[in-house]
Amino acid sequence: MASPLPVPAAELRPAPVPAPTLGRLLPLDLMRGLVMMLMAVDHSSEAFNGGRLFTDSIFFYKVGTELPTAQFLTRWITHLCAPTFLFLAGTGLAFTVQRELARKSPPLAIDRYLLVRGVLIWAFELWISATLAPRGRVIFQVLYAIGTSYLWMIPLRRLPARWAGVLGILLVIFGEALVGLAMTDPEKTPLAVMLLLTGGQRSSLIIPYPTVHWLALMLLGWAWGQHLIASQSATQPTGAARPSLNLARPLALVGLWLLAGFLVIRGANRYGNMLLLRENGSLVQWLHVSKYPPSVSFVALELGVMCLLLAAFFALTRRWAPSVNHPLVVLGQTPMFFYLLHFPLLVGTSHLLGLHRQLGLGATYLGAAAVVIVLYPVCRWYRTYKAAHKESWVRFI
Repeated sequence: MASPLPVPAAELRPAPVPAPTLGRLLPLDLMRGLVMMLMAVDHSSEAFNGGRLFTDSIFFYKVGTELPTAQFLTRWITHLCAPTFLFLAGTGLAFTVQRELARKSPPLAIDRYLLVRGVLIWAFELWISATLAPRGRVIFQVLYAIGTSYLWMIPLRRLPARWAGVLGILLVIFGEALVGLAMTDPEKTPLAVMLLLTGGQRSSLIIPYPTVHWLALMLLGWAWGQHLIASQSATQPTGAARPSLNLARPLALVGLWLLAGFLVIRGANRYGNMLLLRENGSLVQWLHVSKYPPSVSFVALELGVMCLLLAAFFALTRRWAPSVNHPLVVLGQTPMFFYLLHFPLLVGTSHLLGLHRQLGLGATYLGAAAVVIVLYPVCRWYRTYKAAHKESWVRFI
């Protein structure tokens, strides 16, 4: 019998075991998907709703202005979007950095990724401004906040997770004091201070989302993501996602504590409300918190609601596995892509039909539903394309 062929020594060596990576957490995708749908409501209101309220700051609100309940609550439910977007962006960044470290990517390569992504997201703000802002004006909104926060995370990601979380909390708590110190004379506030801290308008530039307040939320999300990674509770040994992860109880407790903090701060009606104080004890006045810039009461309320919803999603996915093509999952896995398309589509359609801010709440919700239906298959296609081109430019969106 012929002797067997010799086997090369290299083939006798055990195959290298890939470094473990953090899998997707389905509840986070569901949360992002819900936020995208709520964002569609707000931007549909911006496009079609003639009665839209925009009184979320002491700079926009005149004391005694009537706040119709239905219009107010339509605006209020969308307040959840930006804080959750920034918080989960920080959590997602922690996952991304962990995967890159598992692949032995050098620190400078990770920094370069953050730099490119931050600048690109900031640049996309010009695309949104071209749709929304009056001719000749530029508005630095949530994409500016996200993009510049990514840039700040280049050095800040090197902080221990605990200190990153502490820094985020301190920026939330003392943000109002910093704004007060910086705005002694609003007309003389340096542009850099407006961009980072106070917001405002300088010539053709409008800045409703100064970086520091939103960076605080990204830092909190980053710290939570680091906690998930360090506890090794977010993945199975194979790196697959664990939608049944038992985080419902701790998230619910944190959410209740945050809401209790909101009640204390809003009830005291003093520091922590960014000067947008309650005028009476009505529900509308309790919920009428400052988003521009974000007050402590705003952050406590929105992160409290976010934690309770995340707790519900973690509990739900222990018993129910939604389809990979469930609308919340699809939008939650393509949030930036959806954002970049839905806003111009809504505003452009309203102008094309001659209905810009000419209708009411019915059109607001109908427009939101329509844009989700139209973009759902596009987002499914993009998700497939991105998965097949992981190292291309699409990894930055």
